[in-house]
Amino acid sequence: MATPSRKTSTPGPLASKRPLPRDPSSEVPSKRKSSAPPAPRPLQSSGPFVEGSIVRIAMENFLTYDVCEVAPGPHLNMIIGANGTGKSSIVCAICLGLAGKPAFMGRADKVGFFVKRGCSKGMVEIELFRTSGNLVITREIDVAKNQSFWFINKKSTTQKVVEEQVAALNIQVGNLCQFLPQDKVGEFAKLSKIELLEATEKSIGPPEMHRYHCELKNFREKEKQLETSCKEKTEYLEKMIQRNERYKQDVERFYERKRHLDLIEMLEAKRPWVEYENVRQEYEEVKLARDRVKEEVRKLKEGQIPMTLRIEEIEKQRHNLEARIKEKATDIKETSQKCKQRQDVIERKDKHIEELQQALTVKRNEEHDRQRRISNTRKMIEDLQNELKTTENCENLQPQIDAITNDLRRVQDEKALCEGEIIDKRREKETLEKEKKNVEEHIVRFDNLMNQKEDKLRQRYRDTYDAVLWLRNNRNKFKQRVCEPIMLTINMKDNKNAKYVENHIPLNDLRAFVFESQEDMEVFLREVRDNKKLRVNAVVAPRVSHADRAPSRSLNELKPYGFFSYLRELFDAPDPVMSYLCCQYHIHEVPVGTERTRERIERVIQETRLKQIYTAEEKYVVKTSFYSNKVISINTSLKVAQFLTVTVDLEQRRHLEEQLKEINKKLQAVESDLIALHETNKRLEHKDNELRQKKKELLERKTKKRQLEQKISSKLGSLKLMEQDTCNLEEEERKASAKIKEIHVQKAKLVTELTDLIKSCTSLHIKKVDLILQNTTVISEKNKLESDYMAASSQLRVTEQHFIELDENRQRLLQKCKELMKRARQVCNLGAEQTVPQEYQTAFQDLPNTLDEIDALLTEERSRASCFTGLNPTVVEEYTKREEEIEQLTEELKIKKVELDQYRESISQVKERWLNPLKELVEKINEKFSNFFSSMQCAGEVDLHTENEEDYDKYGIRIRVKFRSSTQLHELTPHHQSGGERSVSTMLYLMALQELNRCPFRVVDEINQGMDPINERRVFEMVVNTACKENTSQYFFITPKENSGGHSSPGST
Repeated sequence: MATPSRKTSTPGPLASKRPLPRDPSSEVPSKRKSSAPPAPRPLQSSGPFVEGSIVRIAMENFLTYDVCEVAPGPHLNMIIGANGTGKSSIVCAICLGLAGKPAFMGRADKVGFFVKRGCSKGMVEIELFRTSGNLVITREIDVAKNQSFWFINKKSTTQKVVEEQVAALNIQVGNLCQFLPQDKVGEFAKLSKIELLEATEKSIGPPEMHRYHCELKNFREKEKQLETSCKEKTEYLEKMIQRNERYKQDVERFYERKRHLDLIEMLEAKRPWVEYENVRQEYEEVKLARDRVKEEVRKLKEGQIPMTLRIEEIEKQRHNLEARIKEKATDIKETSQKCKQRQDVIERKDKHIEELQQALTVKRNEEHDRQRRISNTRKMIEDLQNELKTTENCENLQPQIDAITNDLRRVQDEKALCEGEIIDKRREKETLEKEKKNVEEHIVRFDNLMNQKEDKLRQRYRDTYDAVLWLRNNRNKFKQRVCEPIMLTINMKDNKNAKYVENHIPLNDLRAFVFESQEDMEVFLREVRDNKKLRVNAVVAPRVSHADRAPSRSLNELKPYGFFSYLRELFDAPDPVMSYLCCQYHIHEVPVGTERTRERIERVIQETRLKQIYTAEEKYVVKTSFYSNKVISINTSLKVAQFLTVTVDLEQRRHLEEQLKEINKKLQAVESDLIALHETNKRLEHKDNELRQKKKELLERKTKKRQLEQKISSKLGSLKLMEQDTCNLEEEERKASAKIKEIHVQKAKLVTELTDLIKSCTSLHIKKVDLILQNTTVISEKNKLESDYMAASSQLRVTEQHFIELDENRQRLLQKCKELMKRARQVCNLGAEQTVPQEYQTAFQDLPNTLDEIDALLTEERSRASCFTGLNPTVVEEYTKREEEIEQLTEELKIKKVELDQYRESISQVKERWLNPLKELVEKINEKFSNFFSSMQCAGEVDLHTENEEDYDKYGIRIRVKFRSSTQLHELTPHHQSGGERSVSTMLYLMALQELNRCPFRVVDEINQGMDPINERRVFEMVVNTACKENTSQYFFITPKENSGGHSSPGST
């Protein structure tokens, strides 16, 4: 439901307000209620309005208006009002109502923002004058959808149709020369010369002028493209021609080579046919020869039949004779075996006789040897008896032997005792060496731990480490004891307690050297700091030792609080170091507790009044405020130990070194004793050997007589046995002769039997020889027949082999003929049933008919073809392709040149139609623009500017002005002139267009902003005089104030 509101001030003195028909259901709030009659019909007046002039503007819920209707006059329409009264709203209504873009106004980019706040819909309606009947354009705006609905003469339509209708009336709301809204005033001066020319052409030029200009630009662009294309194609064509010229000789050589290759191909095609014909003829010859040999084989086989029968008959005779010969051979073999048996018996008899003779000889030799041994034994007994007589009595040697035996026993006892002592000393030495090795290993382990501490020192504090090395080599320079850095001399009793000591003693003191003498410290610092430039720390231990100072309270008093030790009891250190730490850091007064201590820390602090306390993981420092006497405690977390985690018991190491020295002394003593015992043992060994030798000699003297007696007795026994073993040689000779005689009788009988057998064997041999001779005659005849048969068979085999070879050759030639025929057809690409084409037959007639001639010609042609080296088929392909491309490019270039000439002709014609009218138009604008500036005692020019007459897209209108007589004309730019000067120049340029204008209306919104009062008055007078002339288009001039010095004209509204 509409609600009443205050009355809105009228935008102009003559602007009437009439309500438009409204939808009864609309709830859009209005700025005021109106009871005016329904909207009038479109005006049909044909008064002073020009085609396309605005005769009515209606707005509803648009920007500042609820409902508003404006009826402008045909000439100058001035809309005057204070800021915010809706002057620019009418300008916006004109722009949007005539299908202008929201962004062109410079206010918003969405059309929905132009609807009055709080309303869902808005409407703008423009009525344009048209001699055939006014045109009413309605635009309804939906805020929610940000959409517009268009109507022409109350009929729904599209925005495109509206734009076409508006353009037909030469209305250009996007042209700043025709429509200059308030927010675009500053942009007019920013227009480039080219943009200004385009806007001017569209605004006041003939309809075809801008079209001609666009055509010229398009034609010129096409001309440039065609020129570039022609130039590129010409250059490319020349390159192609040059390249083909370079390869022309190669192409000719290629085709010459191809001719040779074609001849080679034809020769290779004919060669299989010639080869086939040669083989075919050879096949026919071999076939005839094979048939002749086949007949010979048949005849030879028939001639062998009689010889075969005779050979079989003779073979039977031979088998009979060989059987009889075999019988005789068997008899001869049996008789020969009997002879052999008799000969073997005779040989055995001879061997028996020989054995008897040998046995008799052996017995003779044995008897002779016995007699010789008896003689030798008697002689040996005589010699032994003589030696026994000369041997002395040995009974008086026993006392000497007993005395030597006693001395030998005493020496052996002493020697055994000495060897026992040597064994004991060796065992003692081995035990000492094992002890020494264990002690040395313990010392090495201590040294390794010490090296770990030194490595940490070297890695973190190299200067301190170098100073330690110097100290170890120069201890003789100091009078009293000097301790190495505290971190090296401190030895933790338990590694886990190292964190307490490291958190209590500052790092600078941990790496400090400790001196007992101030003088020694000065010597050390002078050598190390001054001379060697090493950064080291050094401290002096108190003169009176604090190392053994007792704590102020017993540890037993603190154990209930969880304390288990004082810091001093957690490690060992040399006396100067311990004294310095007790004096400086009171380590004998600082207790170390456990987690139990931390749990009751408040009680511990209050009851013990200790100044420093260590718990398991924290350090507490307790202080008493000087002003309030309150107890303040500060706790910090303990840092992880870095240097003291390696424990080295130096006292134990010193004890081990002393133990090692003692072991070395004992080893030296044992070595000395061993040397003395070895000397004693060696002396006793020598004495023992001497006594044994003496005893051996006495024993030998004592046993010699007994040995002689035993030998004599043994020899007498042997002699008696040899004398008893006698032999009768005569009896043995008689027995052997009788046996030999008996064997000779047996042997004579065997010889007689052997003679008879030999005679029988001889008779059998004669008979066998006779049979063999008969068999030989038969075999000889058989061999002759077989030889003849073999000769005939050999001839038959040769003939058969010849037949087989000929037949195989025939088959091979037949197969070769087939293969050659197949290959020849394949070479000529012929099927199995096809005949040789006529073209091949014609070509073959001109070629050689023998293989040798063909091969010779092939070799010659191949040699010629091989001379053409370095030829690439792709070069020929590219050459041919380039030839085609050259021809194509030449044709295309002709077409392009014709097209270019046509475009140049078109440019010449269109240019004449466009440039001459344009120059006249710019001259008229310049004339009016100059007159306007002259009337203001200023100067201004408008000219057509271009850098190149052919660049039609670079043509532009240049405005040059000067507002002071002392300056030169300067081009109108956004930077050179002031804001007021730009406004004056813009207004005068638009006025210069007014009389030349072909557009139905012009809108200028608050152009006078920034002008001084004088210029504003002058411009206003010019606007009134120019816009109110007859036959001028409609003019809308929006200003926030009425010019006090201005005057109205009858044509103004």
